[in-house]
This record gives sequence, structure tokens and C-alpha cells, in this order.
Amino acid sequence: MKKQFLLTCIAALLMVSSTFSQQINLVNPTMTPVQAVEDVLLGAGINAFNITYNGSAVNANTAQQSVRQFNNGTSNFPISQGVLLNTNSAPAVTDADLQAITTSNPTNGVVIEFDFVPSGDTLSFNYVFASAEYTSFTCSNYNDVFGFFISGPGINGPYSNNAINIATVPNSANIPVGINTVNNGTNADISGNCAAADPNWQANNVYFTTSYTAAFANIPSSPSYNGSTVVLPANSGLTCGDTFHIKMAISNVSDTGFDSGVFLEANSFSSGGVDISIETNTAASDSLLFEGCTEGTVHFTRPPNQTSDTLIIYFDVTGTATQGTDFPNLAPGDSVVFYPGQDSIVLTINPINDNTFEGPESVIISAYSVTACGDTVYSEGIIWIDDEPYSTVTSIDTTLLCANDSVPLWATTEGGFPPYTYSWSNGETGANTFGSVWDNGMTEFIVTSTDACGFEYVDTARVQLNQTLKIDSLVQYPANCGMADGAVVGYGHQPGYTGTPVFTWQGPGANNPSQVSASAWPNKPSGWYYFTITDDVCSVTDSIFLEQNPPPTASFDADPEMGAAPLDVTFTNTSDPASSYEWDFGNGQTASVNDLSTQYSTYLEEGTYTVTLTTVEGACTDQASKVITVLLPLNYDMPNGFTPNGDNQNDYFTINAQNAMALEIVILNRWGNVVFESSDVDFKWNGNVDNGDVECADGVYFYKFKLTNSSGEEIEEHGFVHLFRGEKK
Repeated sequence: MKKQFLLTCIAALLMVSSTFSQQINLVNPTMTPVQAVEDVLLGAGINAFNITYNGSAVNANTAQQSVRQFNNGTSNFPISQGVLLNTNSAPAVTDADLQAITTSNPTNGVVIEFDFVPSGDTLSFNYVFASAEYTSFTCSNYNDVFGFFISGPGINGPYSNNAINIATVPNSANIPVGINTVNNGTNADISGNCAAADPNWQANNVYFTTSYTAAFANIPSSPSYNGSTVVLPANSGLTCGDTFHIKMAISNVSDTGFDSGVFLEANSFSSGGVDISIETNTAASDSLLFEGCTEGTVHFTRPPNQTSDTLIIYFDVTGTATQGTDFPNLAPGDSVVFYPGQDSIVLTINPINDNTFEGPESVIISAYSVTACGDTVYSEGIIWIDDEPYSTVTSIDTTLLCANDSVPLWATTEGGFPPYTYSWSNGETGANTFGSVWDNGMTEFIVTSTDACGFEYVDTARVQLNQTLKIDSLVQYPANCGMADGAVVGYGHQPGYTGTPVFTWQGPGANNPSQVSASAWPNKPSGWYYFTITDDVCSVTDSIFLEQNPPPTASFDADPEMGAAPLDVTFTNTSDPASSYEWDFGNGQTASVNDLSTQYSTYLEEGTYTVTLTTVEGACTDQASKVITVLLPLNYDMPNGFTPNGDNQNDYFTINAQNAMALEIVILNRWGNVVFESSDVDFKWNGNVDNGDVECADGVYFYKFKLTNSSGEEIEEHGFVHLFRGEKK
């Protein structure tokens, strides 16, 4: 959907040609050399006439590709706008003064000459010389040249009409600026050309730079300029009111390739007065500011040779824009002050966004100063302020027949200040991106376009989904554990078919090549399966997990798990239901049954026996184990009398315990007194009290004991024993 906004005629015209290039822009291709001099180059205090191009007044009034107006866009080039004289496509040129400052022959180039009458006593302007001969032909014979030759009253130089060249290396003895005099200073001067041009050529590298090579990309040259000077001044003393003549000339030397150019700063060709220029901070326009976005700078500039004194410049701010309302006051009062050593003052025009439509409003800044010749020089600058620019952002509506996670989304913006950034309501960015649409009906994606000023414009892209094809349901029939005997079945929504549908199953696993063209797929193992229906206009896919019956869990109880041989053990099967159960009782006996019936086994020998139960279901099994411990039987031999008379026959009373781990025994006399007790399984009673020195009398004694084996089995017994010593031997 497209939202329309009102554009003023001026803003519309400017937006069409706006650019945020990182390179120098060549503008106004119909500008003639006369217009370049009068409308761009001349500043305050200069009146020019008799303008010629390569010696022709007629050609000076015809547009020439070798004389072009430029602005610096958003590049780092230090001159914001001006005139470029370049040798590319320039005609052949013969000039004695160019010939005089080079060792070879000029070939093709540009020579602009005019007469002028200054209002002051000085002439000054700024320039940058650039060339494609840097750095491959540094110190060679291919030394493209240029010069600014001025002649007139009081000037006595070596060139035509006693002219002097003011395009010279700063602080030098009139050394012309050129490839062999201003360069990086590191090239090998094999032929001695650089040293011949200037013995001090290597020290001149402070006036050379490669910082602007990217900015030169739009300049016609083969190859592109790969080096240049920094901004240099050209100055000359004059006499007030006299007529002077200047020649600005540039030429290729020895060949017509590897072009060169000289950039002349706009309004810098001035004499005596203070110049006013207003610049914008955008390449969209050099004469229009926008509320809430662009800002302008007002430059007051006086000649460099007049910087020794303090100078007060009075100025007026007029126009249809109101200072203090449409933009903040430029200065506290109506003047600016140049202090000694200061040649420029900059004020800022920052338009206020009042959200009120007012149309373009002008800001006119006029000032005057008195030259050294006593003339009053008036300067004026003008710029326009317009309302916030309105733009149109357009997004594309779409109708789909199939759900999609990659629906193209497009948006474009007209107007405003490029470049634009785009943000979508689904989190995506960019003019061209993608969205996801899964539900029938309308899905909206809101796009916000933001221009370089931060102004936002909104539109909505609507995507209509009319999908009739769909999957009703998927059914799975589980496989037996570990078996490939399951099945999957898919059902489509029959009224939604367009044409004859094709059913496809794939799996298990999305990338598995195994597939079948059918709605049902039997004899399959457990895993993920993907079902697709494709008709004449659409395709839909869904998935289902084919389960398998779980493996049975094996478990059982044994009672008892420990005991004396022979040990009868009962096994109770507590497993999950399974197809079969395999018993291994660990004593050589086994059993294979298909139910949860109780099992029995007898263990005759002492030892430990591992009993294992294996459950079987399909291709899956599970096991459970228990350990049965079998001990020897607990036993004893109880005598009914003993004769402790020292004949080594039946001298002790003991019970001869077998397989016992613990014993507790107490022996009492007939009065109930304890005469002996012990916890020693192998105890022996010698008939004395506590086996000491006191003998017990012959008679009947009562005993009571308890035996315990390692499994915890106990035997408790009591009885009588006769003690009869008889004769001692």
C-alpha cells in the first residue's frame, strides 16, 4: 500500500538530484567558461571582462567538458565547491608560458584568460592540483604543468606581457607547482628531473597528499587521479582601480594520457573585501536547508595579506525567514570581529523544526568592508530554508496460495534524504527481505523507512494467504519393540485438492532417502516420518513420530535369598508382560515359560548362585538378577556327662557346634548359681567355676545355650549334664 505526502516544488526538484556520494560530484554540465568565472569563481572586489577559452571568446560562451563546476558531496575533499579545469577531452593547446615552465611540449589542455579591475590592492584564491601521473611518473619527462600568470601595472615578470606565475610552491623562490616539484618525496630521481625542477623537491612533500584519491572517482580521467596537493593559496599584490590580466592554464605534457586537473575554490578569486559564502552540510543541495535536518555555515573570509590587523565586519540578516524563530540568532550582535592572524569566521544556521508548513523562506546575509583602496565592498550570501521533507515509502502487497516461511517483502522510498534504512515489524531489516505466512487470511508487515536525517515514513505490506490444500491428520500404529512392523497413515482435506493430489512419505529421518508415494506406509520401524501432499498449485508437509511398544522390564522376588542347604527357594515373577520369560537359576537348572508363573528351585550345596530372568518382547529383551547364598546346616553334639579327672578322657564339657558363627551358653548348679558362661563357639568347661581353680562338686548341672549361623539361623537348647570326677590319676 502506498501513502502519498505533499512535496513542495522546490523540494521535489532537489530530492530528484540528491546524493550522498562519497566522491566529488561534477554538476551543471551546461555551464560555460564565462559562467564558471562570473558565477562561481569570482568573489568580492573583482570585476572581470574579456573572458576567453583557449584564445576564443566564442568558445568561452559554449559549454566545455574540460571546464566543470563541482561540489565535494560528502567526501573528505577540502574544497566544498568551485571550478575544475581538467585535461581530459581538452583540445590541443599552444602556450608559450606553459612551455616555459616545463622541459617538454604541452599537448592538450585548458587556457582561460580574462581582464579584471580589483577594488583592493591584493588578489588571492585557493586551489588544489591533482593528477593521474602521481606516483608512477614522478620525476619523469611526463610532467603535466599548470600556471596562474598575472600581468598588469607594477608587475614585471619573465612571462608574456611581463607576467608572473603565482601558482608556486609556498616559501620558495617562485618554483612552479607541478608533478616534479610537489610529490611524496620518496621516488627515485633517476633522471634528475625533480632535482632540476627544484633542488628542495623532497622537502615539498608536506604539500602532497593521497588522502583524496577516493573522492576523485567521478572525475573523468584515465586512470583516476592518484595524488594531489593540499589546498594552496595563490596571491599577488595589485594597485587599486587598474586593469590586470590573468591566465589560468593547465596542459598534458609529451602525451595526451594520464590527465591532470586543478580545482579552484568558489568565490575565492577576490580582492580586498570580506567574502561571504553559505554552505550546507549535505550534497542534496548547495542552496537549501531543511528544518530538523540539514544545517548551513556562513563563512566570512578576508584576504590572507590583511590578517595583521583587527577588523570589524557589520552584517545584516534579512529575508523571509525570521532570525530567532526559524533559526537561532547567528551572533550576539550585528557584527563579527577578525583578530590579528585570523582570516575566517564561521557562523551556523541551524533551522528549527516548528512542524508548521510555511514553504521555502530565504535567509540573506549582507556585509560591507572598506578596502585598502578606500572602496566600500559589499558582500552578500543567500540560502533557503524549507519545511521538513515529506517522502513516500511504498511496500508491495502479495497474494499467496501456499504457506511459506520466505515470502519476499519489498519497500522503496522517494523523497527525503538518502540513504534509507528499513525496519520491519517481524524484526527483519533492509529494503528487500522475507517474512513468514502460515495462517489463511491477511498477514500485515509494517515497514518503517528512516532517511539520513532520522525522518521516518511508514507503510504496510499486506500478504493474503488463500491456501485450500491441507493435511487433516496423521495416524501411527506402533511397531513391536525393535521390529519393523509399524505403520503410518496420512489423511488430506479432500475438498481442498486442486487437481490430483500426490501423497509422499519419507523417513525415518528428514534426510533419509527411503520414501514411498502412498497415503499409508506399513512395515516400518520406529522414527520420524514426513508426509507431503502435492496438488497442482501447492505442497504441504507434516510429520509424525512412529512409536514402538516399550521393552518389558524384568524383575522378580526370591524367598529366601539365603539359607542352609538344602535350601528351597520360591521365585515370584514381577516383570512387565512379555512374550516369553527365560529363567537361569544358577545351579544348572533353567526354565522357559510364556507367563508370569511362580518358579521353584532347590540348592543342595554351599555357595552363591546368580539367578537371571530374561524377558523377551519382539526384538527387545531385559534382564534382572539376584544372588542366592547357601550355607551348611547348623548342628551340635550334646554329651550328657563328663569326667574332669585328668585322664584325658572325657575331661571337658562342650557341645561341638558345627557351622555356627556365634554362641551364648550359661551353666547353673542346682541352686541356680552360675558356675560357667561363654560366647566362644569352641568353649570347653573343665568342671571348675569359670574354668578357674575352684572345683565344682560332682552332681547334675543345668545348661542353656543359643547357636547362630551366618544367615541368622538360630538354635536354642537347654538340658542337664552329669559331672563325675571319680578317682584322679
